[in-house]
Amino acid sequence: MNDHFSVLLLNARPAAGKSEIIDYLRNVDASERIRRFHIGKMREIDDFPMLWTWFEEDAILEELGYKRLHTDSAGYFKHNGLWNLLIRRICLEYDKLLIDTPELHADTTVIIEFSRGSEHGGYTEAYQHLSEAVLAHAAVMYVDVSYEESLRKNRARFNPDKPDSILEHGLSDQKLERLYRYSDWENVMKSDSAYIPVGPRRLPYAVFDNGDDVTTRGGETLGKRLEAVLARLWKSYV
Repeated sequence: MNDHFSVLLLNARPAAGKSEIIDYLRNVDASERIRRFHIGKMREIDDFPMLWTWFEEDAILEELGYKRLHTDSAGYFKHNGLWNLLIRRICLEYDKLLIDTPELHADTTVIIEFSRGSEHGGYTEAYQHLSEAVLAHAAVMYVDVSYEESLRKNRARFNPDKPDSILEHGLSDQKLERLYRYSDWENVMKSDSAYIPVGPRRLPYAVFDNGDDVTTRGGETLGKRLEAVLARLWKSYV
């Protein structure tokens, strides 16, 4: 066991603060980041750029007179299996990192970021599609906000000039309600206060309460809360 997480799954509703946490960690000195947060050099895998590519490709296909492959004209997936495809793609990207750098985890934490709502299977379904390679190294930090807070921040962050931006993309109110109003997170965590059962494995997890939007304020207030949550997670991880 090194002094840092090998893989950190960062889950939450949209606009809950995941990207703000990553941005904060990237700006912490490397030695302090390991000491306080158990996060090494950072590599991020996020399914949003993959999803956005599908939207762009479908728009091009429609312009060319062909059928859309992934989404309907309203921007919803044609079937829920595509959410599982995104998880498999995440795992494929992780495999490629390991192929390129076999000793990746000697100094690096891979942060895997995604959101899932009950409407498309939730985390119960998503975790079942994580590869053995990811599960063998992963811990989970869930950033907890209410649906109402997710809606508020989703509206606040959206920049129509940068719809493909990690930090500034957003969903319509209608899409957010349909896809993310309901979450199965409480069911996922209800059987154990520290571990999530996934097949024969038990994933360590911790919850980051962001109901007061500390991620937007940032600074040391965010740092102290993040340090406390990741310290709890580290104890379960090791």
